[in-house]
Amino acid sequence: MPDLLLELFSEEIPARMQRRAADDLKSLVTNALVEAGLTYEGAKAFATPRRLALHIAGLPVASKATREERKGPRVGSPAQALEGFLRGAGLSSIEEATIQSDPKKGEFYIAVIEKPGRPAEQIIAEVMPGIIRNFPWPKSMRWGSGTLRWVRPLKSIVATFGPETEEPEVIAFDIDGITAGNTTRGHRFHGNETFTVRRFDDYMTKLEKQKVILDADRRKDVIVHDARDQAMALGLELVEDEGLLEEVAGLVEWPVVLTGSFDEAFLSIPDECIRLTIRANQKCFVLRNPATGRLANRFVLTSNLIAADGGKTIIAGNEKVIRARLSDARFFWETDLKTRLEDNLPKLDSIVFHEKLGSQGERVKRLEALAAELAPSCGADADEARRAARLAKADLVSGMVGEFPELQGLMGRYYATHQGESAAVATAIEDHYRPQGPSDHVPANPVAIAVALADKLDLLTGFWAIDEKPTGSKDPFALRRAALGVIRIILENKLRLRLGGIAAPQIGARGADASATTADLLSFFADRLKVHLKEEGARHDLIDAVFALGGQDDLLMVVRRVEALGAFLATEDGVNLLAGYKRAVNILKAEEKKDGAAVSGRPVASHFREEAEIALASAIDTARAAVSDALSGEDFAAAMEALAALRAPVDRFFADILVNADEAALRANRLKLLAEIRDIAGLVADFSKVAG
Repeated sequence: MPDLLLELFSEEIPARMQRRAADDLKSLVTNALVEAGLTYEGAKAFATPRRLALHIAGLPVASKATREERKGPRVGSPAQALEGFLRGAGLSSIEEATIQSDPKKGEFYIAVIEKPGRPAEQIIAEVMPGIIRNFPWPKSMRWGSGTLRWVRPLKSIVATFGPETEEPEVIAFDIDGITAGNTTRGHRFHGNETFTVRRFDDYMTKLEKQKVILDADRRKDVIVHDARDQAMALGLELVEDEGLLEEVAGLVEWPVVLTGSFDEAFLSIPDECIRLTIRANQKCFVLRNPATGRLANRFVLTSNLIAADGGKTIIAGNEKVIRARLSDARFFWETDLKTRLEDNLPKLDSIVFHEKLGSQGERVKRLEALAAELAPSCGADADEARRAARLAKADLVSGMVGEFPELQGLMGRYYATHQGESAAVATAIEDHYRPQGPSDHVPANPVAIAVALADKLDLLTGFWAIDEKPTGSKDPFALRRAALGVIRIILENKLRLRLGGIAAPQIGARGADASATTADLLSFFADRLKVHLKEEGARHDLIDAVFALGGQDDLLMVVRRVEALGAFLATEDGVNLLAGYKRAVNILKAEEKKDGAAVSGRPVASHFREEAEIALASAIDTARAAVSDALSGEDFAAAMEALAALRAPVDRFFADILVNADEAALRANRLKLLAEIRDIAGLVADFSKVAG
């Protein structure tokens, strides 16, 4: 079957846009072709700095003819209904429709819509101009006198179609004077002459000869392997950076890897500052000395040029720029070291955190108090937690963080260590921002845990107090991430915290309704915990069953209760007791709906007639005491075990007893027994939320 080759050749496409643009081209073209009746066997898109390309394999030579019968209104319907039917079916008059008869619905109109098949070339030529004109670039431009908008000026289009055994056809279409053809160019410096291509294999081969590697993943592979080899030759190792590798692969069509160096004196700067300076300014990788674990005074660059001098001039140019940038970094570092972190604090008073929540300086005071309050629950020293919170934001006004905001916290740790703060305080300054995402680790040091929780809880309670909560997909202050961070810190460090008791005073201090706002914030935590537990594999219905009990603000206990409930319901006793519970609840619902009142009160022992109900009442009394004792001791497994003891008496009760007895007093007494089953189960979880 024929293949389609498309190439859109332009000036340089920003590296960050290339991968997405290739995916968009693939989906837009394949969707349009399938909608027009052209299926395909496979498709793959590619991007380089100067081109987007798409290969679609196994397209038919034409779309299939179609025949559709579209049912219309009844015969005799109003003219407006008939006009709508004719318009939708593409008929010019009602005489073009046929009439069918239905024994129940009477006579109605049928339109037979027949569409002949069309050549694939015609379909492709029709859909491509619209796709190109409306391509979803994040940013686009217009040039010259044309109306087309593209990320950079579009130079040429390749569009060929045909089977492997024949000469492919050129799909003729035009965009702002650019006519699709079968010629393109290779590398800007090593293959910029035009050449003709036929189909994808031919296209790939000729591009390689013209020093273009079309596949971005192949370019990445060349870069990383050459970089590793050159590092190994120097007795060093490459500091891997997937994000930088993706970006650099989008800057070159023919990667040439070279190694440069910088003055060893710059190694007095923290490694992270060196790496970020070289990465941000020159898009270069750094190398590490495996013997020391510290960076070496070497870097790896990727050129798009095969230089006649072996790259000496290119290396020298990069070394010159890196020397200047590292000089700036060293200036920031040495200047920052001259100022103690505490001396930076007055500057935080002039930095607005949020117009309704005050300055960064005011926030620091809140963090100090909250971190000290949380410290005992985290196993931390309150004075150290207060000290760490006091200094946690002080590096925000440092020169290095001003240059590289992503180093906040990390630079604070360096400065704190330099000025003689304890290891716990220095670690907390760096780690209090964590976790910053699902793959980031949580703080493990007790002081860091206290400050990290204070930072996130202050953020959440503050924005809840001023009613600036996440809505839909919008979360400008990353409050969902903060809540998930609190959850992970608590669960992974097995902390016992009552979030309601912590949040209410913080919210009340800002003049909000402490009770209602705290309840709403706890509901938000419950939703985030559900997301977290679902990702961990927990059943959503069990999470709902535990949260339905109300007042569940001790997240660690919620998780343990969910785990115990899941283990119980995985047993035969759990499954059968759940069935018995649901049967009891359904009977009670029917009676309560009929009588208009809830069944309540203890059953009267003298009204028992049958052994099964006597045995169930006794088992309930025993289980109630055992469940209450287990829950008070937070032994949820034991509570489930006590519930399991009810399985046999409940089964026997439903097998032997007619609940809706004719005698009113007997029926009422048996309904109270069912209510007791509901109530005792409700001590553990709301079993009505459990599926099954």
